[in-house]
Amino acid sequence: MSGNEREEKRIARRNRRIMLVCCVLALCYLVIACRAVCLQVFEDAQLSQRASGEYSRSVKMRGKRGTIYDSSLRELAVSTAVVSIGAHPSRIANPAEAADVMAENLELSRSQAIKKLRSESKFVWIQRDASPERAEAVNRKIDKGLELINTYSRVYPHKDLVAQVLGFTGVDGNGLEGVEYYYDDYLRGDVRQWRVLKDAMGRIFQKSGTETSVRESKNVVLTIDSNIQYTAEQALKNSVLKFNAESGMAMVMEPKSGYVRAVAHYPTFNPNAFGQSHRTTWRNRAITDSFEPGSALKIFLTAAALESGLYTPNTMVDCENGSYAVGGITINDTHPYEELSLRDTIKYSSNIGAVKVAQSIGPKTLYDTLNDFGFGDKTGIDCPGETAGRLRHYRNWRTIDNATIAFGQGITVSAIQLITAVSAIANNGVLMKPRIAKAVTNPDGSIHKSFEPEKVRRVVSPQTAKQIKDMMYAVTEPGGTGSRAVPEGYRVCGKTGTAQILNSSGTYENSEFNAVFAGFAPVKSPELAVLVVVRAPKVSHYGGEVAAPAFAEIIRESFNYMDINPVVAEKGDAAEGGEGA
Repeated sequence: MSGNEREEKRIARRNRRIMLVCCVLALCYLVIACRAVCLQVFEDAQLSQRASGEYSRSVKMRGKRGTIYDSSLRELAVSTAVVSIGAHPSRIANPAEAADVMAENLELSRSQAIKKLRSESKFVWIQRDASPERAEAVNRKIDKGLELINTYSRVYPHKDLVAQVLGFTGVDGNGLEGVEYYYDDYLRGDVRQWRVLKDAMGRIFQKSGTETSVRESKNVVLTIDSNIQYTAEQALKNSVLKFNAESGMAMVMEPKSGYVRAVAHYPTFNPNAFGQSHRTTWRNRAITDSFEPGSALKIFLTAAALESGLYTPNTMVDCENGSYAVGGITINDTHPYEELSLRDTIKYSSNIGAVKVAQSIGPKTLYDTLNDFGFGDKTGIDCPGETAGRLRHYRNWRTIDNATIAFGQGITVSAIQLITAVSAIANNGVLMKPRIAKAVTNPDGSIHKSFEPEKVRRVVSPQTAKQIKDMMYAVTEPGGTGSRAVPEGYRVCGKTGTAQILNSSGTYENSEFNAVFAGFAPVKSPELAVLVVVRAPKVSHYGGEVAAPAFAEIIRESFNYMDINPVVAEKGDAAEGGEGA
């Protein structure tokens, strides 16, 4: 082959290769052009949204939550400025160094920080509700990848004081329990929302929208008095521990207004760290739980007897010398009595005497009176989860039911029902609606809404109320079952209760007891009504021994605080006083 022929073949091969490369490049350009058209025309909206997500973000923040005050405007729940720290793990250049900084300045360990920073998520929370100082210290040492969001944290400065009433809020700032939940619509601030634009380093360079809340949160002023609350909590705690009891409740109410001055529980919890306590301690059991009141219910049996016109305080009752059979069941008294006046039936808390009275007046009269006092219905108190208790209609009662209900078994009541009913006697026969909050205020302190005392109905005449006061006073005299409820220098009206608790089998065999004392003072013009319920005490189970001393301590310390001086009165003026509101 000549040299010219070889050169022609080489040129031909080169031209073929050039043509092949050109075809390949043309094909690539065609694919790119098609893809460009597809992206620009058919996927434009979707890609725009994705791109926006890379540099634009919507930020939400809850406004400052309102304050909860006690009746003297002492702060019980407040909101403080905090910073929530988040991170974009992919933007953290050195996770190990960042973890060291976080462990040094925040409330988490190095291993926890490493785990968060090595997450595959685009965004993780490092710590919610950090102090501004700690957040700034971390932000100074980690130059990029962090996101700081200013927000508020709920703080309860008195820790476990009145915890079950206050409740608590969640991480999103919404009320979850108690007053925080019930008045959440007033307390929570509006959500503030705006959009931020960020550069490739994650730095904000533009904001749009408003950061101003449309509606400011309100404050709630409670009827609770912190000093009386503390007194009730300490007295209850002392009683529960002294008698090795399972738990306890105590309530203090102002009879003339229905305002609740204290709601104590033991054991209690710290709402600042509610997750560290068992859920059962969060519940306001004075509102949500019911129990059999025992002989404390004889107050209202007596009211039914007096209102029926069949009895006076001096009417004699045959107490069968301590043993009496009803409906195939034998009822016994702790001490045998042959005959007692109605007054002494209450003073010595004779179960047989109570049964005899209930049989005389009949089921309908007893049922109607109990219903008028509010048993079997919710009181309407401004707390979540209220129970109605259990009071079956009298048409469904058996003979034995009429008997046992007379001394407080076979009926269940809540603590709020019982103290409200006792307060009606103290208020000369007028039942008031109980309240936990007395006002909602604006941020400047002006009144947005007030809750005035509300009369429900008259349940007994002033004369009947006066007679019952006299009988309840006799209960606390020497020889009465409630003599331990009297603080030195004061005179009180009260009634003991000792009620068996149904066991897991639904019987009273080998069951525990509730020790109960309910009453009010001073006798002439009652300022406070107090209820103490101690569940399953082991050392003793009688209301007069377990609950009455706690009642005395609450009355004594509360009256010292209220500047109600001791008065030694003449015998015989126990129930004097005019008609209440």
